[in-house]
Amino acid sequence: MAKRNTKLVLGLLGLIVALVSTSLFSSICHAQGTKQEEQQSLIDRLTGDWVMTGTIGEEQVTHDVYVDRILKRQYIRIHDISRSKDSDGDPAYEAWIHIAWDNENAEYAVMWLDSTGTTNFAPEGVGHGKPDGDRIPFVWKSADGSGIHNTFAYDRKDDSWSWTIDNVNKSQDTSPFARVKLNRK
Repeated sequence: MAKRNTKLVLGLLGLIVALVSTSLFSSICHAQGTKQEEQQSLIDRLTGDWVMTGTIGEEQVTHDVYVDRILKRQYIRIHDISRSKDSDGDPAYEAWIHIAWDNENAEYAVMWLDSTGTTNFAPEGVGHGKPDGDRIPFVWKSADGSGIHNTFAYDRKDDSWSWTIDNVNKSQDTSPFARVKLNRK
């Protein structure tokens, strides 16, 4: 009889451990899924067609910006095209920007390719941004400690975005580079 009760108790304990483990795993997955869904909802507000105005390098600029999702909606693709032309008649500035959610690190990764120069795809060429409410502060760091900060900030009231770009020197002093706003077309 005692042997039977022991088996029953051990069986019940095993069942309880399995149920608790399943519940905890489910809660963790749900929390991770909710965080990812929350961030996807924010970045999805960036999709669409925009007019970007403001200052870049102390010059007034107007760009057309087109944003969509690509590759099974895993990436945000931004095409930024200056309305100003260079001496060859090409856009004075053009960029293709790709943003993806890194679930493991709970942050965005961004690759910014533009017409100002080519890159060798070094690690410092990838920016990272941990979401902060309706802001995504992207940071690119060079090996010498310098870098770039580019904060994407969403304004829910206006359904607009601002990008604030600062250069950071080796001493971590910042200097403004760009202040632009994106309004829907």
